Amino acid sequence: MLTADELERYARHIVLREVGGPGQAALKEASVLVIGAGGLGAPVMMYLAAAGVGTLGVVDDDIVSLSNLQRQIIHTTRDVGRRKVDSAAEVIDALNPHVHFEAHAARLDAGNVMALIGGYDLVLDGSDNFETRYLVSDACFLAGKPLITAALGQFDGSLTTIRAHERGADGAFNPTYRCLFPEPPPPGTVPACAEAGVMGALAGMMGSMMALEAIREIVGFGESLVGRLVMVDARAMRFETLRYARDPQNPLNGDEPTITDLSGYAA
Repeated sequence: MLTADELERYARHIVLREVGGPGQAALKEASVLVIGAGGLGAPVMMYLAAAGVGTLGVVDDDIVSLSNLQRQIIHTTRDVGRRKVDSAAEVIDALNPHVHFEAHAARLDAGNVMALIGGYDLVLDGSDNFETRYLVSDACFLAGKPLITAALGQFDGSLTTIRAHERGADGAFNPTYRCLFPEPPPPGTVPACAEAGVMGALAGMMGSMMALEAIREIVGFGESLVGRLVMVDARAMRFETLRYARDPQNPLNGDEPTITDLSGYAA
């Protein structure tokens, strides 16, 4: 049930035929966990809070630094030195007090990931390294949780939705993250953000697209990004979509799966 205040707050959603009152109520009932309160996580949290997602959690053990502020727009100059989850909590509360915000000031690892994602309907991965992306995607498959994952380069980004624990219309399992990227790149071949740089507004664009995809998944309109990878080239302002399918050799839901727990990761 939406209150009078919520009806006014979300009026521009409710008049959309694809959302309406039932869709807005679904957003209120939803719980979403965001991995990372950085360049992607910052706009994700702000737009999901503004949209009225009922429970919004974030996992991040980092503190705000001055160099973060070029793209991590949920934090401000006065937050430098504070925990990111704390500064994010203040902004979300000021933006929409109807949202129940849950701050997890922890480093995600194999020892806590299943417990953290277990309490949420949907997981959004905005992490900045391949080890975390593989861990989160494997954990979501094992826990039966849908996952929206995005990545940033210097002037490029990508986004997809993964429901590898579910079957498609053809009866086969949906593809996993490992179907898209079977192996992580060799260490040192992909420079970190601090070394390579990243366009700040691109992080905002991709984070907003993650939030939009989350809203579409919760409300249930449009065509899901399951099996589709959206790629953005900010130099040319070009968008392309690549379709990908389940790899029968993938170790999660392939014909002969070999990953049945997270014992291959360090806790």
